Amino acid sequence: MTTAKAHHIPVPSPTAPIGVFDSGVGGLSVLKAVRQALPQEHLLYVADSANAPYGDRHASFIEDRALAMAQFLVSANAKAIVVACNTATVVAIKKLRALYPLPIVAMEPAIKPAVELSQSRVVGVLATRRTLESPSVAQLCRLYGQDTRIMLQPCPGLVEQVERGDADSDFTRQLLEHYLAPLLSAGADTLVLGCTHYPFLEPQIRKLVGPGVAIVESSAAVARQLQHRLAGSLNPGDDTNIPQARFFTTGSADQAHALVSLLWGASVEVHSVC
Repeated sequence: MTTAKAHHIPVPSPTAPIGVFDSGVGGLSVLKAVRQALPQEHLLYVADSANAPYGDRHASFIEDRALAMAQFLVSANAKAIVVACNTATVVAIKKLRALYPLPIVAMEPAIKPAVELSQSRVVGVLATRRTLESPSVAQLCRLYGQDTRIMLQPCPGLVEQVERGDADSDFTRQLLEHYLAPLLSAGADTLVLGCTHYPFLEPQIRKLVGPGVAIVESSAAVARQLQHRLAGSLNPGDDTNIPQARFFTTGSADQAHALVSLLWGASVEVHSVC
């Protein structure tokens, strides 16, 4: 496990980029929310696709990869870091904040707003096993589940389907049916998408659960928190400072190009990093 000491880095300028990382392409759902909330900002996104998914990896491995991704973004002069991965958050956020004197915004499953929405008092949480077994999720359940049944549903295989670009396949639908069935049978009327890959499965989920089930996730809340943390350091933006988004992957850039472009909604270049 990494035992690096705290880094001393220059204070980035307001025109420096915001850095976002995830185990793979799922964090693009968060990046899109950041772009919507902060359209004037430059963005850097790095997908650790060579090591995705993180959900069933050892904690020491996840921490080391999160530190490597953060170091890449710091080296690229990022003025803030968004950990667009629930699993990396629960494992590595304390170490990241101890090492880097930058605003670091992290994810947590949207359990609180889900409980507030639920009328049946049954909420289903879809996430990776590592996320669901974390102390932070246990604490959220204690805080907000006093009068609500919160059902934690691990979903192995879903991240891989998104990473393959198979969100609409029959096999993905079968996985979702399997994971959703016990939640719906128990009367869940609100679902939490507790992995940043899962918003890309929302159309499939919606077809299976119907219009009467609310679906919530955290990307917009993360973007608002980032905006708050960067107050006073936002890019002023002008005609000579057009916002750019740059994309990187630890996997094959050629393979990532089509998928990242599809999920981002525009053709982009993807560059390889170690």
